[in-house]
Amino acid sequence: MKKDGAQPQAEDFFTVEDYLAFESSSEIRNEYISGRIVAMTGASREHNLINGNISSELRNQLRGKPCETYSNDMRVETKAFDYYYPDTLVVCGEPEIVIRQGVDTLLNPTVIIEVLSKRTELKDRGDKFIEYRGLESLKDYILISQNKMRVEHYTRQPNNEWILHRDLTSPTEKLTIQSIGCEILLSAIYERVKFPAERQLRRVTEDDEQQ
Repeated sequence: MKKDGAQPQAEDFFTVEDYLAFESSSEIRNEYISGRIVAMTGASREHNLINGNISSELRNQLRGKPCETYSNDMRVETKAFDYYYPDTLVVCGEPEIVIRQGVDTLLNPTVIIEVLSKRTELKDRGDKFIEYRGLESLKDYILISQNKMRVEHYTRQPNNEWILHRDLTSPTEKLTIQSIGCEILLSAIYERVKFPAERQLRRVTEDDEQQ
């Protein structure tokens, strides 16, 4: 493990112990994926709006219920001892928390939500989803696009298989998460969000007005 505080590089390999020691003193959050330490970089305005919208909706609907909602900063440990920071997660019942090098780490999320970006989409759909499926507590995995209105809702079935339960694209459709008893309109998830085509149209209009 590097001792000079330098950020690990993509080609470096680290043990779980290396990662936990590094993360405990790091000024930024880092995930640990199959021996690599991956820095959590800043997110776009749209990403932050979407994540804030859905986490606040869930928090409001779950008030008074035996569930907790976390956004960005709750670390999750997988069966493979990889470590992730989901954009939003919900845990219902008693949270199973272990402390690794002074950092709280959750073992039993009920719902995990990831907001997709170009940098993270392949990982969120691939290896990360595979690892999340190994968490026996997890009932729902939700992917939210930030470049268009689309919410993909995957659910665990009684036979332990996962299916794409709903693929939502309309502002009047509702994301219904039965495991925690919540419903959220897509229009609420995407409140104040401008998609690339809208941003481009706005720039063109502003340029025309200035001419």
